Amino acid sequence: MTHVEATIAGPAQFAPAAVPGRSWSTAEEAVLAVQSGNRVFIHGASAFPQTLVNALAERGRPGAVHPLDNVEIVHLHTNGDAPYVREELAHAFHHRALFVGSNTRQAVDSGHASYVPIFLSDVPSLMRSGRFPIDVAILHLSPPDEHGFCSLGTSVDCTLAAAQVARIRIAQINPHMPRTLGDSFIHISRLDHMVPVDDQLPSLTPSPPDPVQRAIGRNLAELIPDGATLQLGIGGIPDAVLTCLTDHMDLGIHSEVISDGVLDLVDRGVITGARKSVNPGKIVVAFLNGSRRLYDFADDNPMVEMRPVDYTNDTRVILRLDNMMAINSAIEIDLTGQVCAESVGNKIYSGVGGQMDFLRGAALSKGGKPIIALPATARGTTVSRIVPTLQPGAGVTTSRAHVHYVATEYGVVNLHGLDLAERAQALISLAHPAFRDDLSRAARDLHLLPGR
Repeated sequence: MTHVEATIAGPAQFAPAAVPGRSWSTAEEAVLAVQSGNRVFIHGASAFPQTLVNALAERGRPGAVHPLDNVEIVHLHTNGDAPYVREELAHAFHHRALFVGSNTRQAVDSGHASYVPIFLSDVPSLMRSGRFPIDVAILHLSPPDEHGFCSLGTSVDCTLAAAQVARIRIAQINPHMPRTLGDSFIHISRLDHMVPVDDQLPSLTPSPPDPVQRAIGRNLAELIPDGATLQLGIGGIPDAVLTCLTDHMDLGIHSEVISDGVLDLVDRGVITGARKSVNPGKIVVAFLNGSRRLYDFADDNPMVEMRPVDYTNDTRVILRLDNMMAINSAIEIDLTGQVCAESVGNKIYSGVGGQMDFLRGAALSKGGKPIIALPATARGTTVSRIVPTLQPGAGVTTSRAHVHYVATEYGVVNLHGLDLAERAQALISLAHPAFRDDLSRAARDLHLLPGR
């Protein structure tokens, strides 16, 4: 293996030559470890190892010196370019999506990639069980500390399990990757190939919430007591909720993911975690999805505890958090309360994710509230998200028996304990006024409401 004597400029001024006894290689050399027929796990979200991915994709191109055939690519959502889903590389790569992002959605919908419906909390045990073996894990790590430990940085999620069970581990080592704390470390002795890079991480700058999102945020803020623990996704509604919590006290975070929206509340002393019944004082999270400001905040910060999804999303852990507020989104909800959050009809949009884990955990938490939040309409105001029945082919991500609180810009209802007629009436009250008459007629046709 060729040694690379390069010094990387960056926050840590990391020099590969300063790590004795380790062989460093180029990306092109490192990915030669991947063989035809292998299953390859790729580090996800903002830890997407773009340099190694690009080098791997080159081996799938016609005329490649070391060609590949029938390599399976596995990952959660990723922030970056996914060349392995391109149709011209279909002979070399097949992507098996555990969660679908914008860069792989078209490939899944066209049949060039496949989708696995699975709770994120189940993915680590699936890998460790041997039913889903990983041949190669391609990772994106921080430089090693004085003890030789590299951090998984912005994404621990199921990557820790993949790194532990993989036969071969290839890592790009990047001084721009924050050294996050918690259950997030791998020793350089476990790495088979190390590639120095100087790559900026993807930076996702949130847009200000729009009026609809702000209205939903205000509605949800009224449900959240001081001292509550929050689970929030990413996007306009979670950020809008956070902007409405500036007068709250001692909020905590236990979430699959956080974005920049939490930072202002930490700075204001609103998010302290002081009253958390599990991991007090800690922001517990599986991955970070935001801007450089978020990554710098998490760097070597003992307040941020990165944990894998079989901890963050474990219902048995979540239910022990008093006043757990689980806020999750939906694509549509029918008049009985069935939630689809993963597809538009039969077209896969995202994935099962952790919605069920958190909603059930919050329902069992002392003082907890499981919440589905969504705008009343889509495509401007032309399509209602509250529908008589889910679209044909739509997946039921969360069953109607698990749904409690539902919020739109028109208010909040609690469906728990309501019969089907009461549920229909409550949900119609949350719809855009332009759709309420049609929904009422549909409810009568479906015999959810009396009359014709």
